[in-house]
Amino acid sequence: MADEKHRDFMNFRSNVSHSLVHKGDIQFMIDLLESDDIRKYWDIGYTFESLYLLATLDYLSRKNDIEICTNYNDIRCHKFEKYIFPTGILLKDSLFPEQNLKQKAIDECIPEFLEHGIIEKELYDAV
Repeated sequence: MADEKHRDFMNFRSNVSHSLVHKGDIQFMIDLLESDDIRKYWDIGYTFESLYLLATLDYLSRKNDIEICTNYNDIRCHKFEKYIFPTGILLKDSLFPEQNLKQKAIDECIPEFLEHGIIEKELYDAV
């Protein structure tokens, strides 16, 4: 079950990336805020999806010098106990543990994602 859930997370992550690339930063942010998907996912217990979208919104806000939306301040304080890594990092780390790839991924992580325990380095090419 844990592998299936992780696979679902990675599919979600990939879909967000494709949407972001297709729409561009600003339109993605507008659509995300209008849909209120962050709150909708949070309210039904889809923690990963909610936190991933919130981190994406906060990152794009910082990147584009746009004020942070305060509608989600109650969600911002939440994070996973254990880091959630992209599948590629987990696979490479299991093959080459001496390279300490998990720590490298943490060190290079986008800060808005790290705040929630999600390891994300690049939003625009997630597979």
